[in-house]
Amino acid sequence: MPPQPAQSIRTESRAKQRLELSRGRLLTVGCAFAVCFGAVAARLVIVAGSPLDDTVLRQVQRQSTPAIAEMTLADIIQQTTPKDEVDLPTLVLPRRDITDRHGNMLATSLETRSLYAHPYEIRSARDASRQLARILPGVPQEKLQRLLSSKSKFVWLKRNLTPKEQVAVNNLGLPGLYFQKEYTRVYPQGSLLSHVVGFVNIDGQGLAGIEKTFDAQLQEDGTEGEALQLSIDLRLQHMLVDQLQGAVKEFSALGAAGLIADMKTGEILALSSLPTFDPHHPGKSTQEALFNRISLGTYEMGSTFKTFTAAMALDSGALTMQDGFDTSHPIKIARYTITDTHPVYRWISIPEIYIYSSNIGTVRMIQQVGLTCQKDFMHRLGMFDRVNIELPERAVPITPNPWHEINMMTISYGHGISVTPLHLAQGIQTVLNGGYRQGFTLVKDHHVALEKSECVVKESTSRDVRRLMRAVVQYGTGKSADAPGYLVGGKTGTAEKVKAGGYAAKAKIASFVGAFPMNDPKYLILVMVDEPQPTKKTYGYATGGWVAAPVVGRLVSQMGPMLGLKPNFDTAPDAIDAYMLAIKEKEKRAREQTAQKPRMQTVSY
Repeated sequence: MPPQPAQSIRTESRAKQRLELSRGRLLTVGCAFAVCFGAVAARLVIVAGSPLDDTVLRQVQRQSTPAIAEMTLADIIQQTTPKDEVDLPTLVLPRRDITDRHGNMLATSLETRSLYAHPYEIRSARDASRQLARILPGVPQEKLQRLLSSKSKFVWLKRNLTPKEQVAVNNLGLPGLYFQKEYTRVYPQGSLLSHVVGFVNIDGQGLAGIEKTFDAQLQEDGTEGEALQLSIDLRLQHMLVDQLQGAVKEFSALGAAGLIADMKTGEILALSSLPTFDPHHPGKSTQEALFNRISLGTYEMGSTFKTFTAAMALDSGALTMQDGFDTSHPIKIARYTITDTHPVYRWISIPEIYIYSSNIGTVRMIQQVGLTCQKDFMHRLGMFDRVNIELPERAVPITPNPWHEINMMTISYGHGISVTPLHLAQGIQTVLNGGYRQGFTLVKDHHVALEKSECVVKESTSRDVRRLMRAVVQYGTGKSADAPGYLVGGKTGTAEKVKAGGYAAKAKIASFVGAFPMNDPKYLILVMVDEPQPTKKTYGYATGGWVAAPVVGRLVSQMGPMLGLKPNFDTAPDAIDAYMLAIKEKEKRAREQTAQKPRMQTVSY
């Protein structure tokens, strides 16, 4: 019958319609859930530290704090201390590695996790802070509770967690806590090269040393870029620091500074300033430790400057090695009197003036040259400008203005002008290295970009200065710097420090600057000790000859074999040797004649 089939068809059609409607509703709900969970998942990926696109990265980088050129201890503490409450987390990206010339690691970036919170998601700031305080050493519960109770959208709880701390925090399962992937700077050599390599702030920006100078380059390629290779030789750095620390301890000094350089390339192989600091925590260091004596400290370098006086006198043609002066009487000018520490009381030649470090003889030499020539010579040596080296911490020398005759006299023997030890080293390198001024560098193979400047002294003058410096170690005040077989030459220096507008008699700078082998100088060494105290071993002296020269001698003895330099014991004596041997023989006969004379007897009544 017709009605029955029609009713059956209508029933089947209604059921199908209900099923399709239900499926549509489920699909709609499912899509809604998918969108919601997708948004949550995307947020979790971002929070977990997934790679950011260029737009976000630029936004974060714009929020970075710029480095400061000249920092006090308060500045460093502020720069290296993380700010707890911020609007956005600052991403610390990986920096390129820094290595020594042999590939030994000096600085690298280590991936870490940092803990932050959204305070508005924290259910109980008191309970959460109590649990976190047990896991995070060094973060007080009071601070944690204050941060978790704040109205900020984002607060740092602790940067750079250890893996153990991260696992412990994660196991708490507290809502509102998140981890941010970051990179922290690690210095495997600790404080050994802190003044050279420098350090970064909490956000990974270079604040000092090489880290600051090459900040942009070190951030360019992150961990995938090639390492920045310095000219430093880690082996020589250990030697230098060890010897400087020994001198500071032996003479109870305030500090010390030193360097070793390749004279052929201008590459610095070792450089140190003591005391030093931990580059991981520069904010915990003292201002004294952060101060780089060798490039930022200016000092009157004493008799080492007699090298420049001798060089300009010989180079100008005003004097020859055969000339000399009578040093029997002090020089008086205005209310000042210039004397010798170890007077000879006779006519002495130019080599003897330099070997015996005569102030009187040196002043007589500069009087033959003149004030204008001296000032021009110092300018060409670079004594008026900062040393051109890849360190941001560099000082300008302190020179007299106006430059009077008395200044000319005192500067001739290293007083009245203050320079950094780097200035002294650069000047000595110039007069020994053929007479051309060449810069220093802390980057390996960077010497190809260092062009020699105009000729400061002639090659013949450079040879004469080498002979004079060798004679100082053979016969003069630098005997303790000798290392048999390596032809060490150099000049000692002792100067009182300037304090409160005058000089402090008991606060001295003791130094020695030299090179070896002197027949063809390859390595330059400078050692400076700040305020050494005399000892019984040095018979009450704290001079460059007693304090700094022995350090150089020990360094050369260690360096020579390590660098593969064969000792040379077959050197023929030159004219200076013959002259000095004759002088020594004459002095010996005079002492013998004095000893043979009958002594006056004292009669008692």
